[in-house]
Amino acid sequence: MSTAYGVTAVVLVALAAVLIGGFGIRLSRTTSDFYVASRTVSPLWNASAIGGEYLSAASFLGIAGLILTYGADMLWLPVGWTGGYLVLLVLVSAPLRRSGAYTLPDFAEARLESMAVRRMAGVLVVLIGWLYLMPQFQSAGLVLQAITGAPDWAGGLLVAAVVAVNVMSGGMRSITFVQAFQYWLKLTALAVPVVFLLLAWQADGAPGLSAHDTVTWALPLASGKEYSLYSTYSLILATFLGTMGLPHVLVRFYTNPDGQAARRTTLVVLSLLGAFYLLPAIYGALGRIYLPELVGSDTVVLTLPGRLIGGVLGDLLTALVTAGAFAAFLSTSSGLTVSVAGVIGQDILKGGVRSFRAAAVLAVIVPLGLAVLARSLPVADVVGLAFAVAASSFCPLLVLGIWWRRLTSAGAMAGLLVGGGLACCAVLMTIVGQPHTGLVGALLAQPAAWTVPIAFAVMIVVSLLTPSRIPVGVARTMVRLHTPEILNLDRGDWRPRSS
Repeated sequence: MSTAYGVTAVVLVALAAVLIGGFGIRLSRTTSDFYVASRTVSPLWNASAIGGEYLSAASFLGIAGLILTYGADMLWLPVGWTGGYLVLLVLVSAPLRRSGAYTLPDFAEARLESMAVRRMAGVLVVLIGWLYLMPQFQSAGLVLQAITGAPDWAGGLLVAAVVAVNVMSGGMRSITFVQAFQYWLKLTALAVPVVFLLLAWQADGAPGLSAHDTVTWALPLASGKEYSLYSTYSLILATFLGTMGLPHVLVRFYTNPDGQAARRTTLVVLSLLGAFYLLPAIYGALGRIYLPELVGSDTVVLTLPGRLIGGVLGDLLTALVTAGAFAAFLSTSSGLTVSVAGVIGQDILKGGVRSFRAAAVLAVIVPLGLAVLARSLPVADVVGLAFAVAASSFCPLLVLGIWWRRLTSAGAMAGLLVGGGLACCAVLMTIVGQPHTGLVGALLAQPAAWTVPIAFAVMIVVSLLTPSRIPVGVARTMVRLHTPEILNLDRGDWRPRSS
């Protein structure tokens, strides 16, 4: 692809993000505007914004790369990431909105009346956010390097700078507009080239997989990975349960006007994600036929248009895909930055718009440094590890906190420490340490199958052993979580006692 086309695509996406975000600046005046857009975002607009931030580099580039490399096993990633919203819809979305909280630590303190649990939840929000941000910056560097030859840190620095400007300027109000636009850009950037790719494939005689590939690549659990059965089920568990624990996803439900709107938002999100996830599998399958040399790489989406189509049209389609990729980096990074900045701003810098802006800078600097220093892994694998940490910590806290009145502050703290701690250790050993093989490697690369049950068990057992630590106001809190807003007279936002 011509470098000029690629640079133009990146510049246009970055400018669009800044200009659209600037529209939100005029509407952002209060702390509530910056944290939750004053809870006035409609379901369709909010669902588009969720699609924008949820469809990260792992969805745009990583799924196709993993399908190219490992085949049908990797289709569980989009299935799990979409199916996780069903669990979120049934168990969490409406009660979470009714809690009146701004952040996950707010919810933890409101439900358990414990500053210690709040602080632990804040630490986990920051860790998950940074773990999720790191591959966004790494992938941005990979894409910018591929199209311009720039150093691998340059793309991450560009994304971090644009995100920081948008978040500091208008907070949640600004990035809601930006992310909604970026969802539709990402969908277009994958859908339009697919039409031309399928026409080119048809004109080439519609070649299929070789007989060897049909056996070792196209059948589930035949990808050649060690302990593939365990890895598959652990991946399903992480993606189904991890969605409800992702701070940048949950913060979106705080922006809905009420619980009913939160449920409608989730239903629309399911439709938007389903439409998007039809596309990466096509890129992966065509890549297996035409670009087998890219096995283990995340660049198949960027390379296919030039290989199959070529010429000016191929360059234009590659530029469109590049624009979509940068939209993915920007939108997901924006949502994560707001989530992490919200926790840092409230719990460390003590709240307010000025604290939020300072926290936004801190929220992007650390993962940007990690992206430069850490060992590079397939982007979808790193994001999968973030899901495993979320599933092992916030999933038990939310499910038990919303639906089990006997959860105690001691039980919640123990579960967060054990489940989140074990998952974080597995993640660190996978990312920072040398690659592990055999059963140990499988357990570390996909820890959810053992860390999630342990986290639930620890929370339940410790809670049963400490009945005196049940929050005094649990009855009032449970009524608030489960009573429709039309019947609930206490509709004000919850505030932490420290404020």
